[in-house]
Amino acid sequence: MDAPTRGPLRSALVFGFGITGRAVATALASRGIAVVAVDEHPTDAIRAEAASMGVELVESPSPQDLTRLVSGCDLVVPSPGIPESHPVFALAQAAGVVIESEFDLADRWDSRPIVAITGTDGKTTVTTMVTAMLLASGVRAIACGNTETPLVEAIADPDTEVFVVEASSFRLATTRWFQPSVAVWLNFAPDHLDAHVSLASYESAKASIWENLNAATGVAVASATDPVVLANRNPELSTVTFGGAGTDADATVSNGFLCLPDGTQLVAIEELPRSFPHDITNALAASVAASAAGATVEGIRHTLRSFKGLHHRVEYVGEVNGVHWYDDSKATTPHAVETALQAFDSVVLLAGGRNKGLDLSVLGAHVPPVRAVVAIGEAAVEVSNAFQGRCEVRLVETSITDAVAAASELSQVGDVVLLSPGCASFDWFTSYGERGDRFAAAVRALPGFVAEAVR
Repeated sequence: MDAPTRGPLRSALVFGFGITGRAVATALASRGIAVVAVDEHPTDAIRAEAASMGVELVESPSPQDLTRLVSGCDLVVPSPGIPESHPVFALAQAAGVVIESEFDLADRWDSRPIVAITGTDGKTTVTTMVTAMLLASGVRAIACGNTETPLVEAIADPDTEVFVVEASSFRLATTRWFQPSVAVWLNFAPDHLDAHVSLASYESAKASIWENLNAATGVAVASATDPVVLANRNPELSTVTFGGAGTDADATVSNGFLCLPDGTQLVAIEELPRSFPHDITNALAASVAASAAGATVEGIRHTLRSFKGLHHRVEYVGEVNGVHWYDDSKATTPHAVETALQAFDSVVLLAGGRNKGLDLSVLGAHVPPVRAVVAIGEAAVEVSNAFQGRCEVRLVETSITDAVAAASELSQVGDVVLLSPGCASFDWFTSYGERGDRFAAAVRALPGFVAEAVR
């Protein structure tokens, strides 16, 4: 979708009034730009927030009203997650109205260095690690973007030296001028096909993270093993690859040590609090990005030795009668499930939820390590079909507590029980966080539960 040339702003239409929409409206209004907001599913809290900000909120406008609103402004800023098929995009293009993301607005108003991180999986973890590495090096950094703090809000702090931006495809898809100093692409697999018009569109959104890198000073960081990521490399850019031992990556594992491209040994694998395969690749990606952004070797080492992972990302819950239980509720794609399964030898898998338009049948190829499956939620039948005839399957379409009970019955000494749903949580829960918390609570209620240190 081509965008008109950038010009001065007098008025803007903010489409969607969630966390990012409100931050965008605040930033625009503070700069004297007239703002109208549209929300198709407003809550009382959203209405109250708009009123307190003095922003006109238009609720579920008719096609005619939306056409009028779009044509009457200089800029449309869609909130992340608005489907690409939504009429607002075609209306803006037809009217010659600029579409910008919150990243583009930040680029208009701020020129401080940015480390941007995208990928189907691992964005939040690597964003957190890079931020911690910079802070440990004495660099004032903040994690923002696809977090509780949008980039357009973060730039209001004059003391920040580097912004570490979690860059979702939703934000990148509507971005045209965003120019990070360091841009990381971790991996690629089908996701968000309920929002992107095609897999190619999703890929294009991810690839745009490298589009505006400065050829002289910018650094692209790429997975050495993902064919889609590698196919999108720009030969004009300085690109650093990362990957585990034997991948021929620039940043890799050598003689048991995580190493930077110049051969600098960071830490031994045995020094990492966790060393699952994805922990190692995340650590390498974060180390390269942080180093390029000004982190010291000691700051990087300190973080690698202390970082224990994030909540709901293959998080150890505890042990019950020789069976170890893990919460990977954040895994909302088959690719994320496959990544987690690489860490274990014998798994009872809890999978399902609300499918995001993805092919769940690919999960069936992972027997072993999957030994048994508890299929849950709206997609329970899809998950069951993926594993039917390959291993034992239980269908649970009632509650996470019942699912935990079924998994407990199926498990044997030496197994791992892994909640790694491959689906969104919105059938039974308000978020993946609630799903993970409810799972962990049900596990802790099992007879014989023993909490142990992080594994």
